[in-house]
Amino acid sequence: MQMTIDEALATGGAGRFQKRLLGIFGLVWAADAMQVIAIGFAAASIAASFGLTVPQALQAGTLFFLGMFVGAAVFGRIADRIGRRNVLLLTVTCDAFFGLASVFAPNFEMLLVLRFLTGMAVGGTLPVDYAMMAEFLPPRNRGRWLVWLEGFWAIGTIVIALTAWAAHLLGATEPWRWVFAVAALPALIGVFLRLWVPESPMFLLRRGDGEGARRIVDRVLIANGGRELPPHVELVAPGVIQSGQGIFGPELLNRTIAVLAAWFLVSLSYYGVFVWLPSELVKTGFGFVRGYGFLVLLALAQIPGYALAAYGVEAWGRKRTLQIFLLLSAGGCLLFTLAASPWLIAVALMLMSFALLGTWGALYAFTPELYPTALRGTGMGTASAVARLGGVLAPSLLGLVVAKGFGMAIGVFAGLLLLAALTTLLIGTETRNKAIG
Repeated sequence: MQMTIDEALATGGAGRFQKRLLGIFGLVWAADAMQVIAIGFAAASIAASFGLTVPQALQAGTLFFLGMFVGAAVFGRIADRIGRRNVLLLTVTCDAFFGLASVFAPNFEMLLVLRFLTGMAVGGTLPVDYAMMAEFLPPRNRGRWLVWLEGFWAIGTIVIALTAWAAHLLGATEPWRWVFAVAALPALIGVFLRLWVPESPMFLLRRGDGEGARRIVDRVLIANGGRELPPHVELVAPGVIQSGQGIFGPELLNRTIAVLAAWFLVSLSYYGVFVWLPSELVKTGFGFVRGYGFLVLLALAQIPGYALAAYGVEAWGRKRTLQIFLLLSAGGCLLFTLAASPWLIAVALMLMSFALLGTWGALYAFTPELYPTALRGTGMGTASAVARLGGVLAPSLLGLVVAKGFGMAIGVFAGLLLLAALTTLLIGTETRNKAIG
């Protein structure tokens, strides 16, 4: 009797093994979120420490995103060649080491180098995490669980906002060191927890190690309270798109172009808004919509966004959920441009935070399912690299249009999000409840 990995995992469902995996991956995912958004909370104090302007201090964020771009492009491909587990151990170790080293940077030049190296590690971790998590989940549960993993981003955002708030209240002389220290600690813990994570059985099967794949599947089934596969069951790879021509081959070209465009446009809009927002709300704000307290509320607004996305990807499908959240995100941006009172501004910002993070949840759930095992790391890595390119370009785009008013800038991002919704129409497949090969 022949059975695919997906079919074998489905016999045990999503249980204790996947919960442990979610906790381990989620811890580092929260740490990565903290590293990514840290510059928005740290730029002003970095400038004060080294006698710089805030735009100069934001170069640390630019170098971090450049590092993420390189790491995502490189490590995703490496994971498709040498395995997911080896790459994850390497990237998380580098994340913790260079992240902690950033805390003790003696000058701005060294800080730039360390943020670039930290960015490389984070960029390599994010896409491989998702590829590997997807390969341990049965089809019926995959979308919801992948959104739950993305939901740890909100936890990281809340923690870093509270850290910055605490540093401010306690009168820390260099709050950015607090921010970077807290961001690095979960990754340090994650290095040891990742030793428990086995290699992906789909990767092993593709490499011809059927026995190794079977041992891992049996481990999952037993952990979930079931039994090993019967001796007569043979694990086989399902019939899938041929991977020889890569993610830009004729069978994958349209979906790759569409999904990369969506990643780029969403990233450009997200970072364009949220790199600017922390320092602006702390410095001036809009009436009562100001300070670290409101930033914590914005972070909390992300949680129901993820919850609705987790429901939607299974109830409505991946693509439709993504389109709904893109339209809601654009609506929040448009509302901001029209808002004439602090209350409407607050509602617009809460809607933007809710919807943009729900968008990310749907996008991260959808993308790994669009590629076969041999190209999943490459596909996720390329998408993540394109997103980091958006992160690099976002401050520059913001600078070009903000001179005409920040409302104008947010209006531009609303247009980009509408364009992203249109690009998803080119993704000619829905992956809900379908096996990945």
